Amino acid sequence: MIKKGTAMNFDNLAATLAAHGIPGAVALVGNRAGIVAEAAIGHKTPGGPAMPIDAQFQIASMTKAVTSVAAMQLVEAGKLSLDAPIGDLLPDVGAAQVLTGFADDGTPQLRAPKRDVTLRHLLTHTSGFGYEFMAAELVKWRESSPAVPFSRAALVTPLLHDPGEAWLYGTSTDWAGLAVEAASGQSLASWFQDHILGPLGMADTGFLAPQKVAERLVPLHARTPEGGLMPLPISFNGGAAPEFDSGGGGLTSTAHDYMRFVRMLLNGGSLDGQQILKPETVAEMTQNQIGDLRAGVLETTVPGMSSTMEWFPEMTAKWGLGFLINPETTRDGRTAGSQAWAGIANSYYWFDPANDIAGVLMMQFMPFGDPGALAALAAFERTVYGVSQ
Repeated sequence: MIKKGTAMNFDNLAATLAAHGIPGAVALVGNRAGIVAEAAIGHKTPGGPAMPIDAQFQIASMTKAVTSVAAMQLVEAGKLSLDAPIGDLLPDVGAAQVLTGFADDGTPQLRAPKRDVTLRHLLTHTSGFGYEFMAAELVKWRESSPAVPFSRAALVTPLLHDPGEAWLYGTSTDWAGLAVEAASGQSLASWFQDHILGPLGMADTGFLAPQKVAERLVPLHARTPEGGLMPLPISFNGGAAPEFDSGGGGLTSTAHDYMRFVRMLLNGGSLDGQQILKPETVAEMTQNQIGDLRAGVLETTVPGMSSTMEWFPEMTAKWGLGFLINPETTRDGRTAGSQAWAGIANSYYWFDPANDIAGVLMMQFMPFGDPGALAALAAFERTVYGVSQ
């Protein structure tokens, strides 16, 4: 257990960032009681202004945990069921078929799924929905069904496997966000504000168009073939007028705000007198929900967006109702049973209930899984746990 006031030296993290040409990052360490240590390192852009501790980042898939909490709030309220067919609320999901291949002329071959997609499938990434930038089959399928990226229509795809039969990272949590809207009668943004962000005091988090937070927003960059960085002006929530709020990747936040969210989970669903979830709900969310399946294997069709990688290849990683679970202690110190995930622009978090510790590390460049970003995450984790390299 790491207590508040513990001295923590982030020199190794700073050196790792510099060695890999990463301009800057914000790192926070927290526990159930509060913030243990924090650091704003380097610059917002290469050679630009200093990185402020309250910088805002597009947190992309770190949004998924917030959407998962929202869905479980509605499960607690009896307005959503984990195991009922979600197609009763979302007809496009109910109509989704399994893509089995392509005819000689390129026509997609489809069949009915063996079972209905449920909210549990969506929250565990076992629904069969994938991402086009991670699945070559969807890239080919899209040729016959074009759609504007980040549009509502772009979510309508076939399944790549029968529900419950594999772990596949994709648009499942976007569908879960739409289920929250359908069950609550509110937009995802308003549900978040009323039931999560507002109660937790996360005033710097929301589905904010980057243009509205330009002064504090860390600009997104991408690696060049030479290893440098170039500006990449993309909004993961669909720009200034999105067709829907992306529960899979649309939030903008700060490290301090997100740490409040993570600390709520460490505290069993409550923070500073605000109960967001029941303790038994958090306990269920943080248990393996996928049986013998292996989680955390990521492919890519667009190397500039994401690397092909596997989380914890030395073990069979698991997934709860919103989080990756390492079932064994990691070489960098994270205890078995810790929960984690990340955002495509190399923002990362984990929380370790056994040690009462949480880490949030935010950077803002692509591709996801960049070797330098993973080295920075490892250096940060070793610092938190006092592990020698």
